[in-house]
Amino acid sequence: MKKILISLLAALFLAFAASALPADSDKKEVERVENAGKVVSEILNVPEDIPQDLLDKADCVVVLPSVLKAAFIVGASYGRGVMTCRRGANFDGPWGAPTMMALEGGSIGFQLGGEATDFVLLLMSDSSARGVLNSKVKLGADASAAAGPKGRDASAATDVTLRAEILSYSRARGAFAGISLEGSTLRPDNDANKRLYGKEISAEDIVLKGAVEAPKSARELLSTLSKKSPKRKKS
Repeated sequence: MKKILISLLAALFLAFAASALPADSDKKEVERVENAGKVVSEILNVPEDIPQDLLDKADCVVVLPSVLKAAFIVGASYGRGVMTCRRGANFDGPWGAPTMMALEGGSIGFQLGGEATDFVLLLMSDSSARGVLNSKVKLGADASAAAGPKGRDASAATDVTLRAEILSYSRARGAFAGISLEGSTLRPDNDANKRLYGKEISAEDIVLKGAVEAPKSARELLSTLSKKSPKRKKS
């Protein structure tokens, strides 16, 4: 009888441990999505932020909260975050469920201005959005990239900046600025997608096919973008 009781308790413990794994394994992804929402909300609610005209023309937004400088110096670690796009084949619908993304530094000379930096990238063309969803994209090579103008500076942006497929911004220690990420690579993090959504699913299926509903953790991210830029403007 004692052996049976021990066996039952062991079985119950294993069942409980197995049921807890998904919640534990997706904790970091949930926090990244939530932090991305906070970053977007804070950045889009300051006077000298991302120009409204550029945000309205963007197909997708990538947010990578708290990327460590050391990650870029050694070139071995990744900044991780999320990418959300306007739904629909032409990227002209409401903002959709996020896909997890990874950014790897490509230069030893990055000066990020702080111990941790938030990055926001605007994807300004269908080709850049589809490219990032399908494979690793090297900024400045596979897709043209430039430091994004901010605030009133948007009207003084150069033709090179306005033609860029990806515009990048950074925030460190409260300072917000455009920053060049040329040489970095941006790719879908499908392992993180699996942990967040609880199943194997590609970035393309999430964004282009609407295969999943947005998680609760994305509420602030999507509500902020929907409020600040509900419709995409044609270039």
